[in-house]
Amino acid sequence: MRAAIKGTLAFMFSSRRSLLIVILGMLPASILLARSSSSEPATHLETNFSLAGPRAVEELTQHSVSRDYGLAWDNLAEALSSNDPVLLSAYFAGPAKAALEGAIESQKRTGIRTYYLTPTHKVVAVFYAPEGDVMELHDTAELELRLTADGKVIHQEHVVLRYVVLMTPAADRWMVRQLQAVPHF
Repeated sequence: MRAAIKGTLAFMFSSRRSLLIVILGMLPASILLARSSSSEPATHLETNFSLAGPRAVEELTQHSVSRDYGLAWDNLAEALSSNDPVLLSAYFAGPAKAALEGAIESQKRTGIRTYYLTPTHKVVAVFYAPEGDVMELHDTAELELRLTADGKVIHQEHVVLRYVVLMTPAADRWMVRQLQAVPHF
């Protein structure tokens, strides 16, 4: 009887230990998933919707566009630093997604990774279609750009980038469909 109890206790201890190991092993993944599915972006945005027309941008739409554009940049930064184009799928579509996937594939071939550090975006909505199906944004992004190869920094500089952005609503979020770098607005 004692042998049976010892055997049961040993099994329970090893089962609990195995369960604990599995739970602890999943913890970092759950933290990463919680961060990536966060409802608020890590990217700092300053937005101005007062210039948009011909239709005024409703408050809820302002919040949604700001949140989704910031999350798009979070995903873009993570995709470029990890060379994983799958990360683009949540907030990029059409020509923007295709161009960024091409950039990531090019990085993979050359062994380079791009890091966007401490980005700040000043975003101005300049057009909002009467039907509410497209919005044009002008984004002035200021950030530290770092390029690495084989884990070593090969270039770093402070940059100011300007983008014309087209966003369209999808089922549950706004998607970046066009992200075009321009010299000035």
